[in-house]
Amino acid sequence: MVLAALGPLLGLAAVIAFFAVADYWQGGASFLTLRNLHATSVQASTVAVAALGMTVIIISGGIDLSAGTALALSATVLAHCLKAGYSPAIAVLASVGTGCLAGFLNGVLISSQRLIPFIVTLGSMTAYLGVAKFIARETTVRPLPKQVPDWLSSDGLVTTRPQPAWIIEGLLPNFASGVWLALALAVLLAVLLRYTVFGRYVFAVGSNEATARLCGINVPLMKTSIYALSGLFVGIAGLYQFARLSVGNPVSGSGLELRVIAAVVIGGGSLNGGRGSVLGTLSGAAMMAAIASGCNQLGLRNPTQDIIIGVIIVAAVALDQWRQRSLAG
Repeated sequence: MVLAALGPLLGLAAVIAFFAVADYWQGGASFLTLRNLHATSVQASTVAVAALGMTVIIISGGIDLSAGTALALSATVLAHCLKAGYSPAIAVLASVGTGCLAGFLNGVLISSQRLIPFIVTLGSMTAYLGVAKFIARETTVRPLPKQVPDWLSSDGLVTTRPQPAWIIEGLLPNFASGVWLALALAVLLAVLLRYTVFGRYVFAVGSNEATARLCGINVPLMKTSIYALSGLFVGIAGLYQFARLSVGNPVSGSGLELRVIAAVVIGGGSLNGGRGSVLGTLSGAAMMAAIASGCNQLGLRNPTQDIIIGVIIVAAVALDQWRQRSLAG
């Protein structure tokens, strides 16, 4: 896994070095600071958590265009439940369950009807957006501050000024709890993919679905499970989205699926299936966050960030295609 992610890790190091030098050249010294590291890690965490689930899907040879709207739907359900007076535990379960259900429905449609994942998730992307708007009554759901637990507020899960009260001071670096949660989920997923039968089946389905069927793998069940697992990560990412915004906004996830997919692709995941890594995905998410932070530090406009990320995505896909042709030759 480390070797597969070596390229993305080197790319991340190069991006950090470039913006550090550029920031120093302009007379600044704010890019390589602990405060900016906190902000960048929090910014990357939402995309990273959702991208963990997308990693499994892309390894299996699928795609999920509904991840962004399903994430916003999960955050909207959370806000709606809190505003309605439900306990935080029930609201969180409803939010995560919504993401898991969204992924499960995608998986059932893809596997039972043998439909193309691109088409199914393109349709469900719009459908989930509509459901979120229906729940929110076409507005933004705003729970009262007293209805939101501290750990789900902007000063809790995704705070850029973390306090050491929730950890043993001096034992761990003082990052936000959401960053540590994302890393813990990444470790669990890496273990699942590397050391379990399920993980081997994921790679087998993505490498050659026909061969996987001949080997006795229940491909429809695998695809349903894969999309449901991805939905679980999307639901958890919805908690991050709510914590960042403090509201449930049905349209807050529009376009986010592109960044989620980009994190996996930049991290070395192949859109042809059969290849991808958790460490690479984390590197891809961190690289995009570093680019956004570096451009802001240098005073570059937002379109510049989009252009840079777009060029990196194209380069990553081109490299993947070159690898495929080299292996085929």
